[in-house]
Amino acid sequence: MPRFRTRTAALPALATAAVMLMCSCSAGAGSGAAEGGKGGADAVRSGKRLTATLGTAGDSRGPAPAEPGAHSGGTVRIANLNDYSHLDPQKIYAGESYSTSLLWGRQLTQYQVVDGRPKLVGDLATDTGQSSDGGRTWTYHLKDGIAWEDGQPITAEQVKYGIERTFGPGFELGPTYWPEWLTGSEDRTAAVKKYGGPKSTENADLDAIETPDERTVVFHFPEPQSDVPYMAAQSSSSPVRKDKDTGTDYDVKPFASGPYRIAEHKRNQSLTLERNPHWKPETDPIRHQYPDRFEFTFGKKILNTAQEVFNSRGDGAGTVSTKNEVPPELYAEARRDPKKRELLVAGSQGAYTSDLYIKNNRVTDPEVRKAIHYLFPREQARQVLGGPRLGDFATTLSSPAVVGWKKYDLYPVRPGGDIEKAKEHLARAKGKVTTLTYAYESDAPEKDRLAQVLVDAFAKAGIKLVTKPMDKAAFNDQVFRGDAPYDLWISTNSVDWPTPSTLLPDSYHSKLDALANSIRYSNPQVDKELERIAGIGDAQRKAAALIDLEQVVMKDVPVVPFLYTSVTQFRGRDIGGAAIHPIYGSIAAAALYVKKS
Repeated sequence: MPRFRTRTAALPALATAAVMLMCSCSAGAGSGAAEGGKGGADAVRSGKRLTATLGTAGDSRGPAPAEPGAHSGGTVRIANLNDYSHLDPQKIYAGESYSTSLLWGRQLTQYQVVDGRPKLVGDLATDTGQSSDGGRTWTYHLKDGIAWEDGQPITAEQVKYGIERTFGPGFELGPTYWPEWLTGSEDRTAAVKKYGGPKSTENADLDAIETPDERTVVFHFPEPQSDVPYMAAQSSSSPVRKDKDTGTDYDVKPFASGPYRIAEHKRNQSLTLERNPHWKPETDPIRHQYPDRFEFTFGKKILNTAQEVFNSRGDGAGTVSTKNEVPPELYAEARRDPKKRELLVAGSQGAYTSDLYIKNNRVTDPEVRKAIHYLFPREQARQVLGGPRLGDFATTLSSPAVVGWKKYDLYPVRPGGDIEKAKEHLARAKGKVTTLTYAYESDAPEKDRLAQVLVDAFAKAGIKLVTKPMDKAAFNDQVFRGDAPYDLWISTNSVDWPTPSTLLPDSYHSKLDALANSIRYSNPQVDKELERIAGIGDAQRKAAALIDLEQVVMKDVPVVPFLYTSVTQFRGRDIGGAAIHPIYGSIAAAALYVKKS
């Protein structure tokens, strides 16, 4: 069975109590219909989770549908607390970074968003791909007229080279799907033993990718891969030109294929984008080129930035934050003031979920895990963290934004918990439970308050909950070790694209290591079914089988569902087009424009 990346592999920089740990978030789509009967924008604003439909070749043609009321010209200022960890497309592995990098980078496929509804379409490619040989072969044809920032055409060989880079040294922390899938390897370590990347001394050419002509890319996989169109939307599927590959410096200033090019990047200070004159809107169904420039600044406290934006001081009217949320100190005031409320940008955070994780090899008795499920005070926990704006209470492992999702609630419980029900399950346990440990990042006062809420709730059932506050580095280093002495922690995570293919296979097979299967879940029946499902080449059948298996997993209560998370960001009064991207879960920079006064 191929081993995939853990769901907790990368951190989108939304600085809020809702994002409690690390998460990987990438592109995703499928053949489901958007949920709800309202228009897409209304659905997003109401917190509904929208699945992504799979577009046609016709949908893949440019130009992108116009943003209502959009104007050309002006400068959009984006103020984020931190700079981007990576701009190199093969190293990007976080939702907001994916979204913002669409300004200068293009992929084989990508998400077109119209009226808040996402659709996967061909980006550089003419469609979302054609499969054959039971899903083992996928063919993409590049559009005519796609070009780099210097006007040279983008070729199939450059797409191949970009993907080959994911095998090389220095790309270990990016997505590992291409190396694993193309070599049929269990993990990246095994994959790079078969192929070491385009700069390796041996086998510099990867035979699993063919380029029979300048506009055709053919992928050959040893095993069926139904999710290639979704993987092809990840930034790691971006083309790279060999003559522009500057190694580690490419992480600072990659060569542009999108509507903007990087004029200047001062690490941890600023990033300036200008229009790419060789980008052709008729080839691009995703992006716009409304502003003349984008000016990013890093390092300023978000509280100060938000105050300037809400009060239109300095450059505040023309400023937006794509990484950071509304500071808790300002949220209530912004909600009360009608003018400030208009500057809030809220929506569902893609396919993210927040759960109470249980270390299954420490809390081995399912009756005890069921008791924890009933003890967990969801309502009080959400309230101390920020209230309903953080998201809706969850009852499932996957998010409603995942294609094929089914609603279920195997162990119904009131939002405040059910102490008596918890005691019933503790009485059925094989041994008496008197103490459990709860680890958490103590980087915000609301997280300390949450720890106390949990202590009080568990005490009502006679369990002493020992809290272990840690700084972020210690938490990430210690909690995910297989022998870590912690029973419980809260994590906010996402699938790598909104199909179920990167949830159970990535995190719930017993053979996975502690970094992937951090809760050490083990069920032979689930292992066997995952191995069977891995051979399904049809995307719809595979998704349906995984969703059905999810309920088998959740009967064991390996985690306690908490929230389908939402996000609230902010924009200046002169910024138009600001909306939460339904896949990437943050304000989509590629849709922004400057309003005319």
